[in-house]
Amino acid sequence: MLSSPLPNEFPYAFTINQHELLDVRQLTTTHKDQRPDPRDISLLVIHNISLPPNQFDTPYIEDFFAGKLDPKAHPYFQVIHEMRVSAHCVIKRDGELIQFVPFDERAWHAGLSSFQGRQRCNDYAIGVELEGADHIPYTNQQYTALLKLSQILMHTYPKITLGRIVGHNDIAPGRKTDPGVAFDWQRFRQGLGLL
Repeated sequence: MLSSPLPNEFPYAFTINQHELLDVRQLTTTHKDQRPDPRDISLLVIHNISLPPNQFDTPYIEDFFAGKLDPKAHPYFQVIHEMRVSAHCVIKRDGELIQFVPFDERAWHAGLSSFQGRQRCNDYAIGVELEGADHIPYTNQQYTALLKLSQILMHTYPKITLGRIVGHNDIAPGRKTDPGVAFDWQRFRQGLGLL
C-alpha cells in the first residue's frame, strides 16, 4: 500500500494514499487511462485553465474534465465540448484543490509534448491546472496550495525534482503558453526551497 505523509516538520497536511490525496474533493473522469509504467512518474507540469476564458468561479472546468460541458452554455464551449481533456488536479482561485485522476494513472493534459528529448509527457507527468489565465495574477491561496501539493508529490514520487517541474509552455513551445507570464516562477521556486 502506497501511503506518503510528509515528515512531521512539514507545515502542511496533505497525504497521498494509493495515489490519491486524502481530504481533498475527488471528482471522476473517463478522460484518463493507464500509464505505460506507473513507476516512471518523473515530471510535474503546471497549466492554467478558465472556462469561459478569463472567467473564474464557474462549474465549467469540472464539467469539461467530466465530459459534461454543455455546448449551449457559452459560445466558446461549442468549440471545445467534445475534447477529451483532464488533469490530475485543479487548484481553484480560493486554493481549493480537486483531484480528478489518481497519480498512477495517465491524465490527458499535455497533448503533443516533449521534455528533454522525451516525447509523450502524459506517460510520465503529473498535470496540475491552476484556475487562471496567462495575464491575470494567480492568488496567494493558489501559490500556497501549489507549494503544498508540489512538496508532497516530490516526497512521494522522488523522480520529480525541482528541475523537473515545468510549465505547459516548456513542453509544448509554440503551441501552449500556460501558465503564462502571470505565473511567478521565482516565488514558486523560492517557496519550494523554504519548505
